Amino acid sequence: MYRFGQDDFFRMVEALTLRVILHDAETKSIVWANRAARDTLGFTLEEFPALKAPDMTSSAEKYRREVGLQWLDEAARTGQSVIEWCYRAKNGNEILSEAIATRVALENRDVLMVQFRDIAAEEALKRELRRSESRLREFMQDLAEGVLVVDAAGCVVYVSESACRILERPQADVLGASFDVFCETPITPILRENVAADPAHRGAFSMRYRVRTAAGALRWHQATSRYVEIEDDLSGYLLLFRDITLQVETESLEREREREIEYLARYNAMGEMAMTIAHELSQPLAATRNFIEGAAMRLAKNHADPEPIRYGLESAARQIEHASVIIKSMREYVVKLEQAEVETDLNAIVGDSVYFISLKCAEANVRLELALSDDPLPISCEKVLIGQVILNIAFNGIEEMAALPDERRVLRIETWQSGGKAMLAVHDLGRGLQQGTDNQRIFGGFFSGKPGGNGIGLALCKSIVSRHRGDIWAQNRVPIGTSFVFNLPLLSAGDAEVSR
Repeated sequence: MYRFGQDDFFRMVEALTLRVILHDAETKSIVWANRAARDTLGFTLEEFPALKAPDMTSSAEKYRREVGLQWLDEAARTGQSVIEWCYRAKNGNEILSEAIATRVALENRDVLMVQFRDIAAEEALKRELRRSESRLREFMQDLAEGVLVVDAAGCVVYVSESACRILERPQADVLGASFDVFCETPITPILRENVAADPAHRGAFSMRYRVRTAAGALRWHQATSRYVEIEDDLSGYLLLFRDITLQVETESLEREREREIEYLARYNAMGEMAMTIAHELSQPLAATRNFIEGAAMRLAKNHADPEPIRYGLESAARQIEHASVIIKSMREYVVKLEQAEVETDLNAIVGDSVYFISLKCAEANVRLELALSDDPLPISCEKVLIGQVILNIAFNGIEEMAALPDERRVLRIETWQSGGKAMLAVHDLGRGLQQGTDNQRIFGGFFSGKPGGNGIGLALCKSIVSRHRGDIWAQNRVPIGTSFVFNLPLLSAGDAEVSR
């Protein structure tokens, strides 16, 4: 084995980048310093023995001479002692250090070997980290969002203070517990299925779920989740969540309002249609009465020829059949109260509505023109609701033209497709919209251009079309009249075959 000489050890200590100062174990005076210590403090080897504590130590109270001597005494007594010490270089620069004093028995005397390293940067970083942690804790305390991490087994491995507040549970109850225990429906299987642990396929996943508070109340949460791996001590599904119970309740009220609107929409025009149907029925019913009365009179007179009596009864039967067709059409339309969207053709909905529009047109002596697209216009909708929109704006146009000259009593219904939308327009030759009337006012409720109108119908139309992901607007025609137009998204060719 290689044997080192005394000079070898001296040269190795001299070459260390770690600063080393030797103090006499008894007197505590400096007897030597290696090159790293000399370069850092700026004193020569000859200057070190004469230095006292104030010559090379910060003047701060916590670094006074008595504290330094107590530290060195402890090292001399126990063999080693550590302290945070602030040295001062010859040029006045202060060096915050971690200093380790170790008692070493040399051949001629015992010394205290002090090794110190600059920790100013480390301390500054620690202070910054503490400030950041304090700020982050303060910020997260008042966050509307909670943060928690659950591992692959569903156990909570991290929970923020804001999360505890939202969950209405103390941290001790949440940390380490299975998060599924708090949820109405287990969400860990959902996270495993939708949140990839593979870094190449990671992405955010949004979900809603309900949790039960410690008091037993169910609350709705909206969460965004992704998989995280933070160093080696924290990995799993990160959930950033917030309480949306009020939002869900508002949405529920909105859905209830929509159901009420749907109810109104389904029956809003029934009164007008009933008047039209009543007018239409009055003719076959009056004719039926006349034919039956004529036949009865012939029978009362013992009329010898049965042919006029047969003719009268057969004519009465035809009029009754006509009335039955009218009633059947009305009944078939009214009973189509499906609550779910179906795939259909917008042109087919126009076809279902034309019968009632034509009756209204006949009553007001309005000519009806149809210009329907040659190609199908496949859409997904509740047919009765979209039919109600068509009826509503068509009836409005008919009423608008009822008092105008015959040449201006023309209602035109047109369909086409444009930009992935199924388009429908109802054109009239009425007086048009007043200057400055915008669509927000027209469809905002309580706008009507007819005497006694309440404008609710147009607001219902707006609500129905918007719910079906479309838009509706009104505009003046040139030179006269108004166009009411709405659009709905077209189904792509691969979505499904349109029902007919």
